Amino acid sequence: MNKGICWMEGKIHPLSEARISVRDHGLLYGDGVFEGVRFYQGMPFMLREHLQRLQDSARAIGLDCPWQPEELTDIVMQVVAAFSEAQGYLRILLTRGEGALGIDPRSCTQPQLIVIADRLQMIDPAVREQGADLIIASTRRLPADGLDPRIKSLNYLNHILARMEANHAGAHEAVLLNTRGQVAEGTADNLFLVRKGVLLTPPITDGALEGITRQLMLDLAREEGLAAREQSLAPYDLYTAEECFLTGTGAELIPVRSIDGRKPRQCPGPVYQRLSRCFRHHIDQHCGKKP
Repeated sequence: MNKGICWMEGKIHPLSEARISVRDHGLLYGDGVFEGVRFYQGMPFMLREHLQRLQDSARAIGLDCPWQPEELTDIVMQVVAAFSEAQGYLRILLTRGEGALGIDPRSCTQPQLIVIADRLQMIDPAVREQGADLIIASTRRLPADGLDPRIKSLNYLNHILARMEANHAGAHEAVLLNTRGQVAEGTADNLFLVRKGVLLTPPITDGALEGITRQLMLDLAREEGLAAREQSLAPYDLYTAEECFLTGTGAELIPVRSIDGRKPRQCPGPVYQRLSRCFRHHIDQHCGKKP
């Protein structure tokens, strides 16, 4: 039985009873933004950073957010407290709201805020232990002059098409390249690899989402004295990596076993294992504190 719950219009509902207007432009046109947030031990992880990114995304598309950060935090804490388990996943959505048919947003006068709490398991525990198989998708990441990758919009069709390629190939995840053939990101996660002992991840300018877990990995690596930097990467770099892994709020950390059939030298590798321990320690340290 689904135990998910949903906050809408000041009330918490069972997820099965939540309803949204078919005239909401978030549904009709993907006109809105969202954040995914994990909570552990009843506390949202890095909530301040997620709410800041939500507001930045909304501002970038000219979407007014009437709720102040303190109000959003209070709503999130209400939802977490009402959820039946101490650990779970939040989806915070802000849509343009209900309006007339047609893409003109001026008919939408009241933004809609939705906060969902539910379970989330992005990948089988055995795959998390043994490593995920990836392919490089033919679907390309949209360029910044089409849609800036820093905006977490409700339109994920580009990534869905890439994920469908992975499904058809029997892989667990797909890697998207940008229009210049450089590595951007996974369909729902950022990507890291190790080459010559250095931890590398694609820069935002190559089409990677400005991931919160991504930034945390860079910070933790530097705290651990590991060489880490952003660098443009090609498929060759993936194929010849010493190790590779995915990061994201939903994904957490996932080691990579193969990319297009090529295997990294180690899976899971020592850098992944070290950062995974640091990540869990960071969660334990911070999820006992109120946001």
